[in-house]
Amino acid sequence: MSQQNPETGRGRLQLALVAAIFIGPLLVAGWLYFAGVGWQPAGRTNHGLIIDPIARLEGVGRIETADDARGQRWLLIYAQRGPCAERCRASLFKLRQSRLMLGNDMDRLVRVFLHGEATPDRVFLNQQHAGLITLSDRPLSAALDEKRPEQVEPGGFFLVDPLHNLVMYFPPGIGPRDLVDDIKHLLDLSRIG
Repeated sequence: MSQQNPETGRGRLQLALVAAIFIGPLLVAGWLYFAGVGWQPAGRTNHGLIIDPIARLEGVGRIETADDARGQRWLLIYAQRGPCAERCRASLFKLRQSRLMLGNDMDRLVRVFLHGEATPDRVFLNQQHAGLITLSDRPLSAALDEKRPEQVEPGGFFLVDPLHNLVMYFPPGIGPRDLVDDIKHLLDLSRIG
């Protein structure tokens, strides 16, 4: 019988411990994920609603007008049918502040006010909302209304990517910070616009 060297036994034990430190967490994570133990990592929560399936708006109404004025950019559209009263003005303010909160990315986003038949107050818009594109466009308004998720109220904001895909809808009560968080996340992931 040969005797085993005590140092060899200690070396094997240390190797097994080092391997357990690296492989152990992987085995536990795999077991938790695939065995359906009930714990899974939390996903990202959007504040706005993703339009699924994504709707293509190219050729609908005058959506290209915003691109003609500013180049190919993301569009944040606020649609209002009647006269622009207090709620409308508050939404336009939220639209402006959200764009400013984007910081360095604010040039990637164009604000669009899609008003109805009522002519907006041009003096107010020029003084308070410089750079805002205003459109009266029934086909575009109808397309946006059709694609707005049924479970939310109208009067919110639509996000359109540079390829004219309607990507998200933000309900009217959304806070500017939540709106900006979602837009920043999309801009960070996007290679266009």
